Amino acid sequence: MYLPRGLIAHLYQELLKRNHAAAPPVLLLVALEPDALCACRILTALLKRDYIPHKIQPIAGYADLRRASEDLVRPMKTNEGGSGGVVVCLGVGGMVDLEEMMGLYVDFDTREGGTGDVEVWVLDARRPWNLNSVFGTPTSIDQETGEIVREQAGVDKGRLTHTYRSGKGGIIVFDDGDIEEELEAEREAYCGLEEMPEVGEHEDSEDEDDDEDDAPPESGQIPKKRKSWSENEDSDEEMSDDERPRQRRRSNSGGSIPSSPERRPARREFLSISNALGGSSDFSRSDSTSRSPSPEAAAPKEKSVKSLRRQLIATRNKYNKVLDTYNELGASYSEPVSSLVYSLASELGRDDNDLLWNAIVGVSSLELYGRTGSGVGLNPLSTAGGSAGWNGDRGERIRSVLRDEVRRLNPTDLKDIGREQTMGDASGAIPTSARSATDKSIRLSPEPRFLLLRHWSLYESMLHSPYLSARLHIWSDQGRRRLDKLLAKMGVSLSQCKQNYTHMDMELKRGLRERLLKFAPVYGLDGLVPPPPRNGDMKDGWGFVRCWGWKACLSAIDAGVILGAILEVGDAKSLNQSSLDNANFAGAQDHSEMVATEAQIDEAQAHVTSRFWTAYDALASIDLLVEHINTAQHLHRAILRTGTALIEKRQIRHLRAFRMAVVKEGPDVQLFTHPGALTKLALWIAEAIVELNGTKGKHKGSELVMAGLDETRGRYVVVGLGGGGATETAKERIAKRQERIVEREKRKAAKDQERAKKRQARIDRNLAAGLDEDEVEDDTEDEDDDDSESEAEEETLDRGFGKNKFGNAFQEVVRETGARVRIDSFEACVIEIGKEDLSGFLERLSMKAVVG
Repeated sequence: MYLPRGLIAHLYQELLKRNHAAAPPVLLLVALEPDALCACRILTALLKRDYIPHKIQPIAGYADLRRASEDLVRPMKTNEGGSGGVVVCLGVGGMVDLEEMMGLYVDFDTREGGTGDVEVWVLDARRPWNLNSVFGTPTSIDQETGEIVREQAGVDKGRLTHTYRSGKGGIIVFDDGDIEEELEAEREAYCGLEEMPEVGEHEDSEDEDDDEDDAPPESGQIPKKRKSWSENEDSDEEMSDDERPRQRRRSNSGGSIPSSPERRPARREFLSISNALGGSSDFSRSDSTSRSPSPEAAAPKEKSVKSLRRQLIATRNKYNKVLDTYNELGASYSEPVSSLVYSLASELGRDDNDLLWNAIVGVSSLELYGRTGSGVGLNPLSTAGGSAGWNGDRGERIRSVLRDEVRRLNPTDLKDIGREQTMGDASGAIPTSARSATDKSIRLSPEPRFLLLRHWSLYESMLHSPYLSARLHIWSDQGRRRLDKLLAKMGVSLSQCKQNYTHMDMELKRGLRERLLKFAPVYGLDGLVPPPPRNGDMKDGWGFVRCWGWKACLSAIDAGVILGAILEVGDAKSLNQSSLDNANFAGAQDHSEMVATEAQIDEAQAHVTSRFWTAYDALASIDLLVEHINTAQHLHRAILRTGTALIEKRQIRHLRAFRMAVVKEGPDVQLFTHPGALTKLALWIAEAIVELNGTKGKHKGSELVMAGLDETRGRYVVVGLGGGGATETAKERIAKRQERIVEREKRKAAKDQERAKKRQARIDRNLAAGLDEDEVEDDTEDEDDDDSESEAEEETLDRGFGKNKFGNAFQEVVRETGARVRIDSFEACVIEIGKEDLSGFLERLSMKAVVG
C-alpha cells in the first residue's frame, strides 16, 4: 500500500490518536547514511514533542534487517504475544519485499501468520520500488470462515484514502509524488494480476494443441507455499544467505477460481473470465432467453470461452511485461528521505530552524555520494555553480523550496541590513562568522565547489575539491602549477592562501567570489561558483550556511562531509587503530572460507552502532561535529592520494562496457573497504576520466567499476558507478526528449493522414458495390492500440534512459558464473566478491549492459 503525498500527515495523526501510556514504542530502523540519519533526527524530534515512546536501531544492510526483523519486529506481532505497533524504515527496504523479509505474510498451508497488527512505514529514496510493498494489500484470515482475506477498508487498489484507519498492520510506502504521477500503468498491471482469476485447464481435444492454455499461469494464482527468497537461488552453497532478495510479484487475492479435475460448465468459466476482462452482458442476456439451448447453440459459447481465455492469457502476459520492464529500469534516486520527513513536520506545523537544518544537510549529502535521478554516478554537468547540477530540475526544485523556508524562518533584522551591505554579505561574500554570540540562524551563501573551505586553507580546500581537481588535472605537476597560476591571477599570494581561510586578509575574502567569477572560466571552471544575479531569485543556486555563535560556522555540504566521514572512518582519535578496520560491514559472513564467528559479528555490530550514535549526537552537538573535522580531512586526503596513484601508475583499465580500477595496495587501502568511502573515490576518478578523455575516443562515458581489497576477509568490495547523465547536461537531455516527442507527433500525423485516405478508398469501393457507408469496417482501432503501445514503450525507455543497471548486471553474472558473492548493501551497485573470483566476474560483467 502507498500513502499519497497529499495525505502525508494522515498516518502520523492516526498514531497520535492511538498513543497512550501503555502504547508500544515506535521502532525506527535507520540506514547508516547521512540522509537517513538527518531524517531520523527530524522524526524523533516530532515523536518527543508528542510524548510518543520510540526506539532507534541502526541497520547496516540486509543481514542487519533480517536480524532486526527476527529479534525486534517479530516479538511485536499480536500472534507472537506482542501488542502490535509501528515500524518506520528510513532509507531501508524500499527495493525488497518487506512483507516476506519481516514475516508479515500468511502461510497458505497452515493458515497461520499475518501482519500481527504491525504496521511498517517505508520512506526510501532508492528506486525502483518493490511493487509488492507499494500496491499489495496485507493478507489476513477471516476468523469465522477461515478464508484468506486481502481487502482492507480505506484502500483503493493499493492507494490509501482519507478514510483509512491504521492499526491493522501492513506495509505502507510514503509516496513522494512519483507513484501517483509515473506508476499508473504499473498499478493497473499489478492490481489486474491480483484480481485475475485462475484459468482452468481443459481436457478437450480442441485445447490440446494450445500450448499457452496448457501452461500454468505465470502469475495471478495462489501458490501452495510462500518460499523464502534464498530458496529460489541456483546454488545455496555458493550464494550467501545475506544476498538481497529479488523482487517477487505477489500471488492473486482470494476469490480466484481454483482449478478442478472436473471440467467446469462453460457458462461459469465464461462469466468469471468475462468479469476479469470487463464483463460481457450480451452473453448473459442471450443465455437467459434460451432456457434449453440445443447442442448447436452451445458450440458458439464454447468457442467464446476459448477466445476469452486466450484474451485473458494475453492480458496477463501484457501485465507481466509492464512489471518486468519497471523492475529492469535500473537504479535511481528520488526525493531525499530527510526532505520527505521535513514535509511531514511542515504539514503538522512543527517546523523550526533545527529541523530545517537537518533537512538541508540530508539533501546536500546526496550530492557527495553521486545519488542522482539516474542512479549512483557523476552529477550532470552544470554551469550554474554550487550544487545546482544535482539531480537535475527536481533537485533544484527541492533546493528552491528549502531556500524559501530559510527566508521564512530566518528573516533579516532591520538593524542587520546595513551591516550586510558594509560587510559584503548582500553582494556575495562567503560568510565565515555569526552576526552575534547568540546567532544560530541559517543563511544563504554563494558556496564555491571547494571542500571544507572554512576549516582548511584556501589552497588545501581547492586542492581536494573533486570538481576542481578533475578540471585542473591536479594529480600531475602541471596541474599543481595550473592551480598556482590561477591563484596568482586572482591576486592571492601563496602565503595568504596556505594559511587558514578564516585568518586570510578580509579584503581577499570579500572579493573572492568576484575574482573566481572573473578568472575561473579561463580554466574551464564555469560552474565553480554560483553565477551573478539573474532574473527572478537573486540567490538562485546559492548554498546554505549555519553559525553557532562564535563557536563555529558550517556549510550544509561541510556538515554532510563530516557526518559521512564519521560513518565511514570512525572516531578521529582512533584512525590508526586496526581494531576499527574490520567494522565497515556488520555480520560479514558467507559460505566462503572466510566465515565470521558469532563474536566477530557482535564486535563488528558494536563498532557500527558506535559510529551511528557518534554521528547522531554530532547532528545536535556542534562541538562534537567540529571535533571530527579532521576525520573528514583525513578521508579526503586519502582519496586524493589514492586517486593520484591510480592515474599515475596507469592502473585504470578499459574493458568493453566500463573502466575498472582496483585498490589493493598503499597506506589507505583499508579505508576503501567501506562502500561509502569507495564510492567517493570512484566519483573522484570517474570525474577525472571524463575530463581526461573529453568527447574523444570510444570510452568517453563515466561507467566505472571500483574494487577495494579487504585482505583480512579475503574479498573485494566492488562498486559499479554509472548513470547520472555525466556525458550530457540536463538541458541536452530535455532537448532530446522534446525532439523525440516532435518526431512522434509527425509520425502520428502522417499515419492519421494515410489512414484517412485508406478509409475514403474503402468507402468509395463499398458505395460502388451498393453498400451503405456505415457498413464499412473500421480497422483503425488495432492501429491505435499499436500506436499507444509504441508510445508507452518510448516513455518507458525515456524513464530508464541513462540509469545505473549494475545491480541487475551483478545478479545476472552471479547466476551465470556461480561466483562467491555477498550482496548485503542497500545500494544495488555494491557487492562483495571472493578474492579469487574477481577476474572471472569482471570479464563476464564487461559483456553486460551496465547503463540504460
